[in-house]
Amino acid sequence: METAETPHPGATEGRLNRVTILDENGHRGSDPDFDPYIENVTLEDLKGSYANMLKVRRFDDEATSLQRQGKLALWVPSKGQEAAQIGSARAIPERDYIFPSYREHALAFERGVDLKDLMRIFRGYSPGGWNPKEHNFNLYSFVLASQIPHAVGYAMGQKLDQHVNKEVAQGSEESSATVVYFGDGSSTEGEAHESMVFAASYDAPVLFFIQNNKWAISVPFSTQSRLPLAERAAGYGFEGIRVDGNDILGVQAVTAYAMEKIHRGEGPVLIEAETYRLGAHTTADDPTKYRTRDEEDEWTTKDPLVRLEKHLRLEGVDDAFFEEANAEAKEYGASIREAVLAMEPPEFDHAFENVYAEENALVEQERAWFHEYEAGFDEAETQEGGR
Repeated sequence: METAETPHPGATEGRLNRVTILDENGHRGSDPDFDPYIENVTLEDLKGSYANMLKVRRFDDEATSLQRQGKLALWVPSKGQEAAQIGSARAIPERDYIFPSYREHALAFERGVDLKDLMRIFRGYSPGGWNPKEHNFNLYSFVLASQIPHAVGYAMGQKLDQHVNKEVAQGSEESSATVVYFGDGSSTEGEAHESMVFAASYDAPVLFFIQNNKWAISVPFSTQSRLPLAERAAGYGFEGIRVDGNDILGVQAVTAYAMEKIHRGEGPVLIEAETYRLGAHTTADDPTKYRTRDEEDEWTTKDPLVRLEKHLRLEGVDDAFFEEANAEAKEYGASIREAVLAMEPPEFDHAFENVYAEENALVEQERAWFHEYEAGFDEAETQEGGR
C-alpha cells in the first residue's frame, strides 16, 4: 500500500512559499506581507484561542469514546486541525456566511453553535441540529464536496444582492462574503473544479479554505496531487496562499488578508492550510492499516496545541492558566457526555412532516403504510399474549 513516503515521481514543491509566523518551538516570527493583519492580536486573545482549542479537543476525545461505546452512530475527529479552524474563524467577519463539510467542530464552536446540538446529528436524532441563519454557519455536508458549488452559488447571490442594493458598497462593513471549507480529498472532486471556474468567471466573493490533512481516508496526499493545492488557484486566475495549518497566527493572518481582498470585490481566493489529521478519518476507519507509527509520532510533535502552549509559556503565561483551561475543558467534555446520554429519540412520525413544506399525497401514503406496519407489532403481541 502507498504511504506518504512514496510521492509521485512528478511531484514538486511548487513555487509558493508556505507562510509560517509561529514556528514549531513557539517562537513568533515575522512576515511583512501578513504581519499587519495580526498586529492587534493580544496575549489575551491567544490565551482565549488556546482555551477554546483545548475545549474542542476534549469534546472530540469525548465524542470518539462515546462512539466506541455505541452511543453515537459515527464520529468524525478533528484532532490536530484546531489551529486551522479557530485561527481562520477569528478572521472571518460574523456577517459572512460559512459552508462547512463534516469535520469543522472547532469552527462551529467559534461560530456559537452549541456542540450538544451537533451531537444530535451523530446520534442519529437530527438531520441538522441548529438554525444556520442564527450563526451564519450552514449545516454539515456529508456528501463529499457538495457544499462547494452551494457556497459559490450563495456568494453569487450575495454579489447580486449588493448590486441591486447600491447603498452597500463593496468593501464596506455591510458587504458580505462566503467561505467554504473542504479537505484535500474533496479538492479532487469535480465539484471543486467546476466551482472554482465559475467563481473566477464571475468574481464571486468566496474564500476556498482547504484543510490539507495529508490523507483522503487511506489515500496519501502524494497520490492526490503533484503540487501543493494552493498552486491550482493560478490556473483559475485567482490568488492561492499556502500556510502552515498548525500555526494559529499564520492562519489568522492569511485569512484576514483574504477576507479583506474578497470584500474589496477582487474575486475569490484559495487558502491551503497544511495540517495533519492526528486521528482516524472517521471511527469507521483504522489508520494503522495505511500509515506508519513513525509518521504519526512525527506529527504529534507538531500538534498545534503544543505549539501554542510553548508560545504562551515563552510569553510568561504561568501554570495556573493551563490548569484552569484543562479543568474547564474536562468539565465541558463531561457536560457533552451527560447531554448525549440524556437525549431522547424523536418520534419517527416527525420525519414525514419535514419532507415538504406542504402536504404531499405520496408522503401521506408512506406515513399511512408506516402506521399500519407499526400496528402490526401490536397485533402480534396481542395474539402472543392470548395463547
